[in-house]
Amino acid sequence: MTTLRRSIRLLALLTFMSVLSSPLRAEHEGKVQILILGDSTAEGSVPRKLVKEGPHLEDVIRQLLAAEGDLPPCNVINLALSGEYIQRLVDSGRYEKLASKLPGLDYIFVRYGLNDNARREDFAINFPKDFHALLARLRKDHPSAMLIPMTVIPYLDPPNSERVNALIRQVAEKEKLRIFDIYPRYAAELEKGPNMLNYRRFPLAKIPEKLQEFAKPFASGTPTTVVVMDNRLDAHFGHLPGWYGDRHPNLAGYHVIGDETAKFLAPILRERKAKVK
Repeated sequence: MTTLRRSIRLLALLTFMSVLSSPLRAEHEGKVQILILGDSTAEGSVPRKLVKEGPHLEDVIRQLLAAEGDLPPCNVINLALSGEYIQRLVDSGRYEKLASKLPGLDYIFVRYGLNDNARREDFAINFPKDFHALLARLRKDHPSAMLIPMTVIPYLDPPNSERVNALIRQVAEKEKLRIFDIYPRYAAELEKGPNMLNYRRFPLAKIPEKLQEFAKPFASGTPTTVVVMDNRLDAHFGHLPGWYGDRHPNLAGYHVIGDETAKFLAPILRERKAKVK
């Protein structure tokens, strides 16, 4: 009995140590595990700073899927990072450290292209190669996961957005993967109110001197920058050239992305659920 107790205690200790050494272990065992890989338009770092309680993209997706009532419980893990592109994700070690060993992934959304377009040399050639290589790595590390390439949102002008999205579609077609085209829904929402889905980020120094004190409660960083999540200051500064220049989503923008993601994923979850039965 003494030997048995020691063996049980050793097993418990090893299990505990394993949990401690895996901080990115899926948050809730037994739930459908959804991973998001992408750049700043998926991470939402500024909304997270200004409105810590959210809900942020992963929360919106999870809550909307739960609201359907007939879907299995889901856990959404957002590993997107501002400034990231596929080559950096891999070369920095972030993929290996954070994504490669996440257990039990069922769905992986991959949304890159904006920073790749700006920073990857020979973009038209290397971006598809990088994308194919990442998908191959994901298949190896997460063989049970459904891989879902995404188009970019309307961050660039329409011709350049289409140039990036055309390459993403080509990759998805060659890989025989179902693409999630977020661009049309986001573009349609922008038509309703062109500046309602993006936050404002503007140098304090470019605001008229007599109104700088008025703007300072919304300013921080170096160089000092005014950042506002919505249209509350548009009446004062909307006439300034570049006030609406930042195309990153605010919380309203992430609700659009989250809503369309849930609409895309819900029928897939139902189909898989029916097959299991």
